[in-house]
Amino acid sequence: MKRRECLLTAAALGLSGAVSAQSLPRTVRIIVPFAPGGSGDITARMIGDFLNRRTGASIVVDNKPGANGIIGVEAAKRSPNDGSVLLLATTSTHLANPSLYKTLPYDPEKDFNLVGHFGGGSMLVLVRPGSKYRTLADLVADARAHPDKLNYGHFNASSNIPGAIVGRLTGGRLTPIPYKQIGSAMTDLIAGQLDVIFVDSVAGDAYVASGQLRAIAAAGTQRLPKYPNVPLITETIPNYEVSMGFLGIAVPKGASPALLQMLNDLINEAITSDPMKTQLENLGFLPRRMTLAELSAFVTRERAAFKEQVEVARIAPQ
Repeated sequence: MKRRECLLTAAALGLSGAVSAQSLPRTVRIIVPFAPGGSGDITARMIGDFLNRRTGASIVVDNKPGANGIIGVEAAKRSPNDGSVLLLATTSTHLANPSLYKTLPYDPEKDFNLVGHFGGGSMLVLVRPGSKYRTLADLVADARAHPDKLNYGHFNASSNIPGAIVGRLTGGRLTPIPYKQIGSAMTDLIAGQLDVIFVDSVAGDAYVASGQLRAIAAAGTQRLPKYPNVPLITETIPNYEVSMGFLGIAVPKGASPALLQMLNDLINEAITSDPMKTQLENLGFLPRRMTLAELSAFVTRERAAFKEQVEVARIAPQ
């Protein structure tokens, strides 16, 4: 998947009451700190399409993967704060990394303002179709019987922490295998080189829908409407509790209050209007409007929750 530009104008679309194209720079770059194909890339393109239609600005989705999102975040940190560059903020970059690294070249709170949140998500536990593990209980039982023999692939914090916590809570230790990008991990799972992957429902949905992979469990407080027959992790591991984190939009610190409010309004409109609202819901999100103050409180609270989860998982900071 290559970068793409959305070149339609509000006038051509005949949008009544559309935000003036002058409200945003003529070209807006959304930096996605992970490779194409993942949940961040998918949702960034959704919001990019909306911003293009709503404002007439040309939107470029710029994938900058590497170092668990750090490379992309650094690029965004060095960018202008005039709205010409937005950052796809993620669970890894804004919640987990502060607890996973001894030092970070950025501070998610001091260097960025969060202006939008796509809603709480979910996670799928995936195996290949021919796997002997029909349920999560099957996998846990085998992992208990053969500690450290089963493995799982991970490519960011939110795909690493759940596997580590499942192992700690059940005594069925799993061996983590790191990958630079989601596509490589999925390919190895399909080929039988991995036993399981814990992945957000946005990124895992296409693999399940195509039959390439099979979901044996999902995270959340209730079964996903799209997968009503897939049990929750808590139905097998009652004390399993991992924050579902978030995907959202941030801007470099120092942006004007007017720009922050405008972006917050636009994103709230996007996630509560079709087609994006339905698209997000179909992918397991629960979109809801959040003010700038609510977003700030939310990300502070979730960052503290991830610190506790990293400690439970006993993942040593790098």
